[in-house]
Amino acid sequence: MRFDLWSLVRFLHIAGAVVWVGGQLTLTLVVRPETSRLLSPEDRRHLLSAFGSRFGRITSWILLPLLLATGLGLTYHRGVGLGALTAPGYGATLGAKITLALMSFGIAIAHGVMAANASSRTVRALGIVGSVVSLAVVALAASLVP
Repeated sequence: MRFDLWSLVRFLHIAGAVVWVGGQLTLTLVVRPETSRLLSPEDRRHLLSAFGSRFGRITSWILLPLLLATGLGLTYHRGVGLGALTAPGYGATLGAKITLALMSFGIAIAHGVMAANASSRTVRALGIVGSVVSLAVVALAASLVP
């Protein structure tokens, strides 16, 4: 077994995805329901806002740049060009993964922007949809590994 530069790049990509998707699922499935049960609406709103702001900063400054840079690097390393992203097989699966990842990032941005002003139902729906899309990205990523 060898551990080279591309192993490190792949590790960083996977670790970033784990923190990204794991953070979304933790907030959606664990933190939000328990704060609803245990805290007053005002305390819940403040706590979720603080968690969301911190996760948003980590995502914006660390996770998204890391995932984009390592993803582009891995795509380059595999020799996959833009035209290959629509070809059947590996290319199309990678193209779908990239598309869903970008959608996930966009949903997360919308969720963060709307969290302060939109109804809690809308914000919750965006959080759930974002988590589902992120899980679809992970499923596609798993299918790319031989």
